[in-house]
Amino acid sequence: MGKRAYADAEELFITADAGGSNGYRSHAWKHELQKFADETHLKIRVSHFPPVTRKWNKIEHRLFCHITQNWRGKPLRSFETIVDLIGNTRIAAGLRVKAKLDKRRYPTGVKITRDEMDALLLYRHEFQGEWNYELHPRTK
Repeated sequence: MGKRAYADAEELFITADAGGSNGYRSHAWKHELQKFADETHLKIRVSHFPPVTRKWNKIEHRLFCHITQNWRGKPLRSFETIVDLIGNTRIAAGLRVKAKLDKRRYPTGVKITRDEMDALLLYRHEFQGEWNYELHPRTK
């Protein structure tokens, strides 16, 4: 969705929760981000919100309050309904939400080996390096 709007981008900045599948401790998260960096040739910067501070995520608050209003009182009986309601969220100030259902299957219980972790081009920032880091593409 962003390729056309940001065709010349060289970096991607991601803010993420500290826990869950995209948490700062997740080896699989970092491994998949490295694969994405390699595919797109983007440097990826990640900053995780400290535990119990999800409320600081401005994007979530800016989006989810409007999404919630849009689907209020509507039965969420299928993924398609949910994605349609999210994708039809708009506000007068110009915010438009794009949503797409990902029907791919993802394996569970995948273990990332020490060798795979050592192969990441992961650079931790001086300040809170566990929560703030970069992944650089392994190819140009």
